[in-house]
Amino acid sequence: MGNTSSMLTQYDIEEVQEHCNNSFSQQEIISLYQRFCQLDRNSGGFISADEILSVPEFAVNPLSQRLLRMLDGLNFKEFVAFLSAFSGRASLQHKIEFIFKVYDSNGNGKVSFNDMLDVLRDLTGQFISESQREKVLTQVLEEAGYTKNSLLVLSDFMKIMVAAIHGLAVILLLVDCGEKEI
Repeated sequence: MGNTSSMLTQYDIEEVQEHCNNSFSQQEIISLYQRFCQLDRNSGGFISADEILSVPEFAVNPLSQRLLRMLDGLNFKEFVAFLSAFSGRASLQHKIEFIFKVYDSNGNGKVSFNDMLDVLRDLTGQFISESQREKVLTQVLEEAGYTKNSLLVLSDFMKIMVAAIHGLAVILLLVDCGEKEI
């Protein structure tokens, strides 16, 4: 395929960097462009669902169908913006906004109990029962002041996720302190 990075101008690279809030360095964008070109087998400038599913790691991801809905038909700039949520340089807000889109399966800007249950089902498989999933999810929602009937918009979802992350950080800190005392 030759040196695909030569197809990107400095302006293109800077434009993509700006579009993804500088989540990637210029060299990383060049590498992502090369990978995008490998995926875009028909050189149409967009990646299709079939092209994405050719990545073995993606195909076995329990959320692959949800992610595929978000990825199908993306051009390079959109592809990099999608991947920016996985960057260590992405803000917590950006990461949570991405997760919200994964949960919001119909794209209506709201996440229902069933949307969350579906994701939890995808992630846990047969490792926990349906009743256990419902119980855990109901408890998380109630602790945050919501019910099974609540439709969460992004700000609600953000509140729950930040609280969950904070709670997990406290637990990890307590575990870490406990290990040091042993």
